[in-house]
Amino acid sequence: MISARALHYVFKIGNRAKNIQFFREVLGMQVLRHEEFTKGCDAACNGPYDNRWSKTMVGYGPEASHFVIELTYNYGVMEYTLGNDFAGITIKSADILGRARAKGYPVREENGRSVLTSPDGYQFFVVPEIPATDTDPVQRVALNVIDIDRSLRYWVDLLGMEHLGARDSERAQLSYDKGKFVLELLRITEPLKRAEAYGRIAFAVLYDAQPKIEELIRGANGTILTPLITLDTPGKASVRVVILADPDGHEICFVDEEGFTALSAVDPASDAAINRYIQKDPFQEKK
Repeated sequence: MISARALHYVFKIGNRAKNIQFFREVLGMQVLRHEEFTKGCDAACNGPYDNRWSKTMVGYGPEASHFVIELTYNYGVMEYTLGNDFAGITIKSADILGRARAKGYPVREENGRSVLTSPDGYQFFVVPEIPATDTDPVQRVALNVIDIDRSLRYWVDLLGMEHLGARDSERAQLSYDKGKFVLELLRITEPLKRAEAYGRIAFAVLYDAQPKIEELIRGANGTILTPLITLDTPGKASVRVVILADPDGHEICFVDEEGFTALSAVDPASDAAINRYIQKDPFQEKK
């Protein structure tokens, strides 16, 4: 049985200035760390691009205790075509909708939910309530899939997530931590398209568990996008990852808990650093 901790979801963004404003000033998240890279990631963390790129982690608290967002920016890539693979992130907050309206971000109502859209088109479902003490405002990530039963065989039977609630052919709620964080799978009837903006969800596992996961996936004839590999971050800890893809192509990163704990320490200087890099970005004025 796999024991894991949900870490973050990756968004590719085309305009860092607008996105940082949205995540900081509308969603109310803080910049936890910022990292710059001179060439593409060996595990395609920045997508299929071999260029300079950056990673900015934003959230409501340290990555050791909160599910956060990774904003991946490829220098010179102004926008990405959106697919229909990502459904949305649910956040509980009594303040977001007021801040959104004050800053001119449209809020629409859809199926009884308040929906905000980020500058690059990613959806956020806002529950206008104060989150309980010691809980993460980020409640769940929802991904679209073609076949719920097929997805359950992969995520539950193979990867060991717990299926919460009754069986439903239209949706499933999965968790590694009894529902503290939920991965929601929603069935769609049209063809699933990941397009250029496809994301990636990450989980932390013990170092010794990673080879077992890779062996498990190989035994099930599953897709391994990147076999076990060690990734370096300039001036910070290295981490080992294995990258998988589920039957619908959703990318899954299993990172070693030991290395990630060291890498993900909050860097107070990152808030100012991202502002600096935005200011001197040679592509920024063209967006």
